[in-house]
Amino acid sequence: MSQTTPVAAPAPEPSSGGQGMHTELKLVDAAAFSVGLIGPVGAIALLGTGAAGIIGRGVTLAFIFAVIGVALVAYAFVKLAQHIAHTGSVYALVGVTLGPRAGFLAGWALLGAYVAIGCGSTIEIGYFGGQFLDDVGILHTTEWVWIALAGLAGVCALAFNEIRLITRSLLASEVLGAILVTILSVVIFAKLIFSHGPQGQTFNMHFLQLPTGADIGTIASAAVYGFLAFAGFEGAAALGEETASPKTEIPRAIKVAVVVVGAFYLLTAASQSLGYGTDAHGVTAFVDGSPFNDLGQGYIGKVYADVLVGMATISLLAISLGTASGAARILYALTRDATGAHGGLVKLSRHGQPARALAVVLVVIGLGVVGQRIAGSTVLDATFYALTLGTISLLVAYVLATAGAVKFLFFSGEARAPMWQVAVPTLGGAFVIYTIYKNVFNVEGAYRHFGWLVLIWLVIGGAIVVLAPGLAGRVRRGLATSSA
Repeated sequence: MSQTTPVAAPAPEPSSGGQGMHTELKLVDAAAFSVGLIGPVGAIALLGTGAAGIIGRGVTLAFIFAVIGVALVAYAFVKLAQHIAHTGSVYALVGVTLGPRAGFLAGWALLGAYVAIGCGSTIEIGYFGGQFLDDVGILHTTEWVWIALAGLAGVCALAFNEIRLITRSLLASEVLGAILVTILSVVIFAKLIFSHGPQGQTFNMHFLQLPTGADIGTIASAAVYGFLAFAGFEGAAALGEETASPKTEIPRAIKVAVVVVGAFYLLTAASQSLGYGTDAHGVTAFVDGSPFNDLGQGYIGKVYADVLVGMATISLLAISLGTASGAARILYALTRDATGAHGGLVKLSRHGQPARALAVVLVVIGLGVVGQRIAGSTVLDATFYALTLGTISLLVAYVLATAGAVKFLFFSGEARAPMWQVAVPTLGGAFVIYTIYKNVFNVEGAYRHFGWLVLIWLVIGGAIVVLAPGLAGRVRRGLATSSA
C-alpha cells in the first residue's frame, strides 16, 4: 500500500486582512460539524413520519437500509480524506480522482443539495417552532413563514462567527437533544416490555416486518428519508483547510459521525414505530403525527414533550447553520479554483470565514422559504419538497464520490487499499443509484418533477464546465495542493 503524508492543503493566498482560512480545528470540531450538519435530533423529529407514509410499520427497515448504504459510501469519504484535504469537500474528492470537470459537477451537485436542505430545515423551524410556541402558550399562529424567517435571522447571527464557535454550538445543541430523545426511547421500550403504552401498545417484532405487498423497492423508496437523515455526514470534509492534520482527523470525524448517529437513528426509529403501535391504527397515527409531541406526552408527560419539541427546533437551527456554512465553503472553493480570483465571493472575513459566499447562500435560502410560502405550500409539504430535492442532488454527489474512490484507490497506479475492499464503494454506489432510481421514476404528485429539477441544476453546472474558457485547467491547478 502506498503511503501518504497527512499534510493539510496550503492556505490560499491572502484575501482579507492578510489572512487565509484559519487552521485551528481538532477532531472534536470536525466531528461536531458533521453531526451538527446532520442535525439528528431535528432530522428524526419528522423524517420517520415521511418514511412511515411509504413503508408503514417497516420504518426501521428503511433506516437500516440507509445506515448500510451510508456506511458503504462513508468508506469512500474516509479513504479519500486520508489523501485529499480541501475546503471543497466532494468537489475536491471527485476533482482529484475523476478530473476537474467531474469534480466541479460534483461540487455543484453538493452545493445545490446543501442549499435545498438548508431551505427545508429552515421551513421546518417554522413547523416545530410554531408548535413549541403554541404548546407553551407564547404565540398561536398558522403563519409559519415568519417563525422560519426568525430562525434564519438567528442562523445569520451565528454564521459569521469563528468556525470553532459554530462547531461547538452545533455539538452542544445536538448532544443535549440526543440525550433527551434517547431517554424517551428507553422509556418507550421499558413500558412496552414490562407493561403497555397509552393505547395498549405492547412490544413485538412487527416493526422489523414489511407490510403486505411491500418489497425491497418499497424499502429503497422509504430509505430516501434515511439518506436525508444522514445528509451532511461528509460535512467534515469541507473543513480540510481549517483542521490541523486534516488527513488524520477528518476521516476519524466522519467515522464518529456515522457510527454515533446511525445507532441513534436505529434506536429512535424503532421506538417511534413501537411507541405508536405497529397495527394499522398506530401506523396512521405515526404518519399524521408529531413523534416528539405525541410520544413524549403519551409516555412521559406534556412538559417533557414541550422540551423535546423545543430541542427539535434548536437542532433545526443547527442544521440550517451547518448546511449554510458547508454550502458557503463549497461555493468559495468552486469560485476560487475556477476563476483564480481572490476577491468577490473568495474574500474572507477577519475570522477566516468565506463571508460573502455565506451571505449569498443565506439570501438564497431566505428566498426559497418565501417562495414556498408565496406558492401556497403547507409547512409540511414545503419542508419535504425542499428536503427531498436536496437529497436527490446529494445522492448524485455521493455516486460521483464512490466512483472516484474506486478509481483512485484501486486503479490509479499502485493500489492504496487491499483489492478485496473494492466491493465496498462499489456496493455503496449501487445502493445510492438504486435509491435515486426509486425516488425519481414512478413517483406521484409534485415529487415526480424533482428528478427533472435536479437534472436542470446539473445541466447548468455542466454548461459552466463546458463553456467557461480554461475552467478545467484552473480547477486542476486549484486542486493540485489538496492531495499528497
